[in-house]
Amino acid sequence: MLTASPPEIVESALDPAEWVDAYGDFLYRYAVSRLRDSSAAEEVVQETFLAGIRHQNQFAGTGSQRGWLTGILRRKIIDHVRSRAKHHRQPGPFDDEHDPTALMFDEHGRWKKGALPPVSPDQQIESRELWQIVRRCLTHLPRGQADAFVLSVMEEMESDEVCKELDISPSNLWVRLHRARLGLAKCVGSKWFLDGEGAGRHE
Repeated sequence: MLTASPPEIVESALDPAEWVDAYGDFLYRYAVSRLRDSSAAEEVVQETFLAGIRHQNQFAGTGSQRGWLTGILRRKIIDHVRSRAKHHRQPGPFDDEHDPTALMFDEHGRWKKGALPPVSPDQQIESRELWQIVRRCLTHLPRGQADAFVLSVMEEMESDEVCKELDISPSNLWVRLHRARLGLAKCVGSKWFLDGEGAGRHE
């Protein structure tokens, strides 16, 4: 005997007055992990709530309200990164100042004697603990490299979109991502193993 499928449960939308209590902490953590700046994170979350209030009639109710607000937040983060890139450019086209790869490679691109091979965060993306370390390490990268990594890897934007948002060329993006991954690998590798994590569980 065939039985009817249970009706789909749709999340009831909260009143905007309840958004801060219900979603504020989650949205703030999401924003600060991308922007690496508490003041900027607070700003984009506030802008997200204001935009949500202005356009709440666009919430179709087919997904979660938190997910809808997160979508708005992602756009606000991208807008903030683009604005920051235009008004606070690093000296030099490839963020050479404080380049972390200088600690690992010589002027010919070869490994420096004694430099440890990096541990790629991409290879262990499933580890929540590792990504917490990655987020902390992002704060030590030059801003241009960190922004490129956030948009390309964490926000999963296409390369041409990232180039457009940061107003850089594809070759510039490649260099930034390459240096960001190397810088993160060095930072993550040292923190991961110095903390006693990963050596036994992630070989």
